Amino acid sequence: MPTLSLPDPGPPFEDFVGERHLAVLTLVRPNGYPHTTPVGFTWDRNTGSARIITWSGSVKAKLLEVGQLRGSICQVDGGRWLTIEGVAHVTSDPGTCAEAVAAYAARYRPPKDRGDERRVVVIEATRLLASTGLGAAAPRGARG
Repeated sequence: MPTLSLPDPGPPFEDFVGERHLAVLTLVRPNGYPHTTPVGFTWDRNTGSARIITWSGSVKAKLLEVGQLRGSICQVDGGRWLTIEGVAHVTSDPGTCAEAVAAYAARYRPPKDRGDERRVVVIEATRLLASTGLGAAAPRGARG
């Protein structure tokens, strides 16, 4: 299980994270219990973060409105998989929401209009894990 380099995990990772696949988001609540849900997401190479569009009434948005949580996204296609781990927060910033919606529409399809209820969950990656072949292993000292 390679741990990939941040901020540049390499072309195989970038290709896989751009393919149309759903994933699973897990947020670790303050009480230690996970909240897990299927999601579509996009990878922002410039910021090294994953983005999930949602709305203000979703459980994930409500959990993150209270404060940041540890989280992960796992995408699987047969024997290929990747996991993005990091700190998650939610934002209603119009610019961030517009960028995330545009990226989602390019990867999946145009989402339902949520207006002022639109939120974006952002996971700032601290570790990238992947199946063999999705990137070169990070230097030994970078493994977590």
